[in-house]
Amino acid sequence: MIIIKTDEEIEGIRKASRIVAEVLQFAREIVVPGITTREVDEKIREFIESKGGRPAFLGYRGFPASSCISLNDEVVHGIPGSRRIKEGDLVKVDVGVVYNGYIGDAAITIVVGEVSPSVKKLVETTEKALYRGIEKAVPGNRLSDISHAIQKTAEEAGFSVVRDLGGHGVGLKLHEEPFVPNYGPPGRGPLLKRGMTLALEPMVNMGRPHVKTKKDGWTVVTKDGSLSAHFEHTIAILDNGPEILTKI
Repeated sequence: MIIIKTDEEIEGIRKASRIVAEVLQFAREIVVPGITTREVDEKIREFIESKGGRPAFLGYRGFPASSCISLNDEVVHGIPGSRRIKEGDLVKVDVGVVYNGYIGDAAITIVVGEVSPSVKKLVETTEKALYRGIEKAVPGNRLSDISHAIQKTAEEAGFSVVRDLGGHGVGLKLHEEPFVPNYGPPGRGPLLKRGMTLALEPMVNMGRPHVKTKKDGWTVVTKDGSLSAHFEHTIAILDNGPEILTKI
């Protein structure tokens, strides 16, 4: 069942999401060559706690860290560890925050140093696909209108969308109904209504869309080893359209 949030609940999700936005802005400052992904995660946890929140991911279904940090061909759910970030890496940082019982969730892809024009295009297209999907999150549209806009944007640029994973409802729990695919024809699925809060998150690959999970049980990588980018925002659907909650 899709939970329709009250104005009070949306305000709570808005406050949690504001912290997420600040965390990701902070991540852009600390993700530099030489730092380990574990060090980034530790700094993120300290930042969240300094704002009075707690990491939504830590311990969730056994996840061992406060953030997901995925490099290059890693799509999502990367476990922070001893790997050092280097020039040319694509670093995907995914963060959830619980604040006063409400949850926000967002992700960015950070380009470290210089990369090729094709890699820049991948990252820019993925972020563009997210915003094209958000534009369709208006009362009266169908859920798949979001999905179709994301897919169309990615594929017109020559990339593929991951089909095994997608966005989701969020706010009172980290993962709520509905599941939001990043592909599909328009005009299908649940009717979008005021009070829905969704985490939209295109995952776009330079190669084929197929993915697999590594032996750690978490890290999802592209099957063909191609690069992948990921962006995510928590949004609220309001009378006048979508409000991006995880944006400063």
